[in-house]
Amino acid sequence: MPTFDELLVDIGEFGSYQKRVFLLTCVPGILFSFVFVGIVFLGDTPAHWCRSPAVDEIREKCGWTWEEERNFTVPQLKGAEGSFSQCEQYDIHWNSTDLSCGKPLSHSTNYSTDGIHLTPCKNGWNFDTSKTTIVSEYDLVCEHAWKVDLTQAFLNVGLLIGAVVTGYGADRFGRKLCILISVFGLGVSGVAMAFSPNYIMLLLFRTIQGVFGKGAWMASFVLVTEIVGSSHRRVVSIVAQIFFTFGVVILPGIAYLIPSWKALQLTITLPTFILLIYFWLIPESPRWLLNRQKIKEALKIAADIAKHNGRSLPEKYREMKLLEPNPEDLSNPSFLDLFRTSQMRKQTFILMYAWFTSAVVYQGLIMRLGIVGGNLYLGFFISGIVELPAAFIILLTIDRVGRRLPFATANIVAGVACLITALIPEDINWLKTTLAVIGRLGITMAYEIVYLVNSELYPTSLRNLGVSACSSLSDVGGILAPFLLYRLASVWIELPLILYGVIALLCGGLVMLLPETNGIDLPETVQDVETLGRGHKVQVKRNKSKTRDSCI
Repeated sequence: MPTFDELLVDIGEFGSYQKRVFLLTCVPGILFSFVFVGIVFLGDTPAHWCRSPAVDEIREKCGWTWEEERNFTVPQLKGAEGSFSQCEQYDIHWNSTDLSCGKPLSHSTNYSTDGIHLTPCKNGWNFDTSKTTIVSEYDLVCEHAWKVDLTQAFLNVGLLIGAVVTGYGADRFGRKLCILISVFGLGVSGVAMAFSPNYIMLLLFRTIQGVFGKGAWMASFVLVTEIVGSSHRRVVSIVAQIFFTFGVVILPGIAYLIPSWKALQLTITLPTFILLIYFWLIPESPRWLLNRQKIKEALKIAADIAKHNGRSLPEKYREMKLLEPNPEDLSNPSFLDLFRTSQMRKQTFILMYAWFTSAVVYQGLIMRLGIVGGNLYLGFFISGIVELPAAFIILLTIDRVGRRLPFATANIVAGVACLITALIPEDINWLKTTLAVIGRLGITMAYEIVYLVNSELYPTSLRNLGVSACSSLSDVGGILAPFLLYRLASVWIELPLILYGVIALLCGGLVMLLPETNGIDLPETVQDVETLGRGHKVQVKRNKSKTRDSCI
């Protein structure tokens, strides 16, 4: 009996219908990138100094500018000309009546500030008013600076929850419903975040953003890989990652034009609601419908695909009757199903480690290298551009040599580059930077390939759950990445690179134990996965089967 991939050959593997759905399902990747990396601009720390109510009165009385107030009343940092303390202030009484507007400290210091005691800020801070961020909104500086990092950690907690909840939901209730609910939740939580009355509520909405952001991104990714033929999966998988990079590239331009964090948050969130029209524009995954024994609905979508692709659904499919259900198809997906058989167990552990490694090394290298200094917007733009060659390298190699070898090579290149970078003296900075960029390219390739490989190694009934569960380890890595970087760097500045090199090299070896998936049909059953793990083509085994999965 024919397989679903054979049906796609008859109705079009990547015709105009699939191309339209593909472009539509790539848009959530842009919005997800805004959520994932937006904290760089939303949480940027403006110039700031201690605030004093008495100084505010003097500024109004004397007509000082903000710069004059800072020059007159804020201690300068020793050895750093033109730099002022951001967390300490002079311990003096500013409400004295004999203060001079031109030299307010002259009456008590003999024109020298060396003898004045300093004290931590007691009444909050004044911030550079050229832009606003969550830092200036909630005073997240000095002893509270760690709270900025906590907002990103809570986002990753949300991503972790979303990987499990929406992964299960998409396999139980369908890809389309999961996308629509996630898009709506992402929009509502994003708008609510812009109007958070306090920091605690900000963390709550940030977490909810993570839950729905992961759902929208992963369910869209799985849907599009399920409606195209096997020969086109690598293209749609890699190009989908380019849309994420596109979001990274355009975000600094948006942030540059919108200096208010609330306006920026609304600007990158409100377009999300437009995606609710997907209710009429995208189909449910026919592969998922077939797996859930909804033959009539699946064939209706297949006929629609054929019509838009200039073909017709062959009569042999129209006359298909529902055969005896396979218990595996109708059972509700369970997390434990990912570990029930030897092959499923092996690939789940390896993929989880690959996701974790990609997240730790990828985010670690970004935080450590910074690409360029000075201009935040330009530096962030360049960091996004650096990721584009990785996608093109993958497109040129992944069909010629398969998935495993580029996957392993990317991790090994990243690992070796990190180790060599750690051993290069500081005075050869250009070489350290070059190797760090090579490491960034390598781990970016690994990050993009793991998306494709993960979706190809699980049966239809567990595909969304498998991708979500394994990718949740990247969220764990995202939570740990800043702590690993700064803790290890406090011991030795290059120690994080040693860690990145070791775990990337280990990952490069482990992924070679995964089966090759280049050019094969997506597995429909757990038995297909076991067959694939033994080095056999999935289709050969399935054609001898009389289960429901074999009929389409």
